[in-house]
This record gives sequence, C-alpha cells and structure tokens, in this order.
Amino acid sequence: MKKILLYTLLLSGIIAPVALHAQAEPDSLALAKDEFQDNFYEALKQKGIENYDRAVRSLEKCLVREPNNPVLYNELGKNYLGMKNYSEAEKAFLKATQLDPKNRWYWQGLYDVYYDTKNYNKSIPIVQKLIEWKKDFYQEDLVSLYMYTQQYDKALDLINEMEATVGMSEKREAYKMQILSDSKYKKSKKEALEEAIKKNPKAESNYIDLIYLYSESNQEAKAEQVAKQLEKEIPESDWAQVSMFKFHLNKNEGGQAAESMFRVLGSKKIDSKIKHRVLNEFLIFVNANPQYAPQLEKAVGYFEDDKNVDVAKEVGKFFFNKKKYAEASKYFEKSLGNKADDIEAIELLLYAYAEGGRNDELLKKASRYIDLYPTHARLYYFAGLGANGLGQYAKAKKWLEDGIDFVVEDNALEAGFKKELTNAKNGLAKTK
Repeated sequence: MKKILLYTLLLSGIIAPVALHAQAEPDSLALAKDEFQDNFYEALKQKGIENYDRAVRSLEKCLVREPNNPVLYNELGKNYLGMKNYSEAEKAFLKATQLDPKNRWYWQGLYDVYYDTKNYNKSIPIVQKLIEWKKDFYQEDLVSLYMYTQQYDKALDLINEMEATVGMSEKREAYKMQILSDSKYKKSKKEALEEAIKKNPKAESNYIDLIYLYSESNQEAKAEQVAKQLEKEIPESDWAQVSMFKFHLNKNEGGQAAESMFRVLGSKKIDSKIKHRVLNEFLIFVNANPQYAPQLEKAVGYFEDDKNVDVAKEVGKFFFNKKKYAEASKYFEKSLGNKADDIEAIELLLYAYAEGGRNDELLKKASRYIDLYPTHARLYYFAGLGANGLGQYAKAKKWLEDGIDFVVEDNALEAGFKKELTNAKNGLAKTK
C-alpha cells in the first residue's frame, strides 16, 4: 500500500522536486530520496488520523531536504490549521503562495485561516485573488465579506453586478434590503432602487423590488411603468411578465394577459407558488369572461406534473361551486386522466353529470366505476339515478337495491336511495 501511495504521489507531482533517475544513482542520493518519501508518507498518514504535531515533525524533516517545496508548506499549513495554530498556519500558506502563486489551493488555505479567525479584512484581497479561478462561487463570499466589514457601497455594487450576470438569490436579496434600510442611505427605498436601475439597468431584481413597493402602496400606474421598462431593458425577463399579466387583467386585456401567463408558467426561474397564484387569478377572470376558456385549459396543462396539487381537479371544483357543470366535468375528466382511481374526483364528476342532466354519461360512468369500487354505495346511487333519468326503471331498481346495503351511517345518502327506489318502482308500475 505504501509503495502504491508513493508511486501515485510521484506521478501526480506532489513530490515534484524529487527527480526520478532512469539509471542507477549514487547510494547517498537514493537513501536521501527514500528518507524524504518515508517522511512525507508519514506526514500524510499522521494528518489523516489527526496527529498533526507528528505530521509537522515529519514535514520539517522533508524541508531539510527540499526547503523551497511549496507542497510541503501547504501541508504544514493544513496541519497547523488542524491544530488551530493560526499564526504558524498563516506563515506556511503565505510561503506556499510565494513559491507558487498560481496554485489556487494555497490561496484557499490562507483564506481558511483568515475566515476561521474572523479576520475579514485580510480575507477580502485573498477572495479577490480566488475569483480568478472560480468567479461566481467566490463572488458570493466577497458579498458577505463586504457586509461583515460594513463596506455597503461595494456590497451593493457587487450584488447588482451578480444579479445582472448570474441572477438573484435569497441571501443577496436580504443583504440588499438590509443595505437600503441602513441609516447611511437617507433616501427612501424607492429612490434608492430608481438610482440603482439608472446605474445598472440590466439588474433585474431592482425592477422587481421597485414594482413590489409601488404595488404595495397602490401606485399601480408607476408599477406598470417600471414593469414596461424592465420588459424593454431585459426582453427575456420572465419576472416582467408576472407584473404585465396583472396589468393586462386589470385592463380586461384577456389575450395579452394569457400571453404573459404562458411565459410565467413556462419559466424555470419563477416559484411554483407564484405560478399557482397567476393561474388562480386567470381562472377568476375566465369565470367572468368564458371566451378565454381555451387559454385556461392550456394553462392547466402546465401543471400536469405537479406532485403537490391536482390543479385540474381544483379548477373543476371552482366551476362546480359556480354551478357551471359542463366546465366542471371537463376538468374532473382531465384530472382522472392522470389519476384514474381518485374516488373524490370520480364522485365530483358524477355529481357534475347528475346536476347537468347528463344521465346517459352518468349511468355509463357510474356502472363502470362500480367494477373498480364494488362496495362504494354512492356509485350505485348514481347508476340508479342515471337509469331513472333515462327511463330504465328495471336497471335503476337493481342498482339501487344492490347498493343500499353498502350505506353506512349516511342518512342523506340512504334517503336518496329510498327516493330513487320509489321513483324506479313508480316508473315500473306506470309502464305495466
């Protein structure tokens, strides 16, 4: 195992200064190389089991042989950091960066020292250096460091820059609101956001925050103006469409509202809660403007994979409560297309058929679902109700007599069975 590890270390260049010789070498050089490798291996082993002091002693022996090897100083820094000997760790990592300033991990080690000791001022130039290797990742850290050191102007500039390049984040939004509420910023939040938009017109979040503030204070005209400016400056912005959707609805512009809605529903950037709210508002609009029912049906299709809410069923319930049974049944059918054994959706569909006088469909569907739920009393009731409605009294009597035995502690349902049984018997008597 030891030989394998040493071979790996040599190939990877960790023990870079130790040259491999193709031919036989002097005994003294071979022994020195073996001793160096033994000590380095021992240092790695001791660090692995957190015996940092022993690891340091082994590395110091290696430094006698290779005093300018940055790998050794980096390993020293790691061990001192493990011992929480921050001053020695800082010295070791600094030496490693001086010997090899292009190695990102030596700078990362130095950053770890400063961050652990909460020396944020010293951390900032290191992170600015690290940004050369991994920009987005270390920019997030730099924003936090500016906040910790109360350099709010720099933090705000960097937040706006990142929002224009990588998008928004909850943490940066919280920082921004903290900055704008600081006593240093004498102007109102609205004025501060307006200035931020002028300074950086491609930072999407400033528009969103400003739209929210105007809407909250019932300044809808100004909110719409900001939304249009956002749409103009960032045409691909999905967030602009959230606001434009509402403005179109308020103006009774159903077609344009639907276009904005589809942009919102198709966006991967916008939270599902906002999408549900947009759909709900359009649903209420369609109730008063049924000519836009096809757009609503298309919108519901965006939620077919929603694991939390059966949107089609909820839309069906909405129309059912409005006594729009034809619309309701359409959405209950859509819901059952995704989940055929949902007994609640089945019952709601049959209720909608019954209330809409669709007796033929009621009888067919109810009798078919009895095969799926043979002890579910209400299905027999609907089958009997549908058969009575079609004048098929013998069928109705059979379904009702078969199903009434399954009624358990439901007086209303039992009364319904008895009523329909009476209707079936009366119908048979008249027929005879």
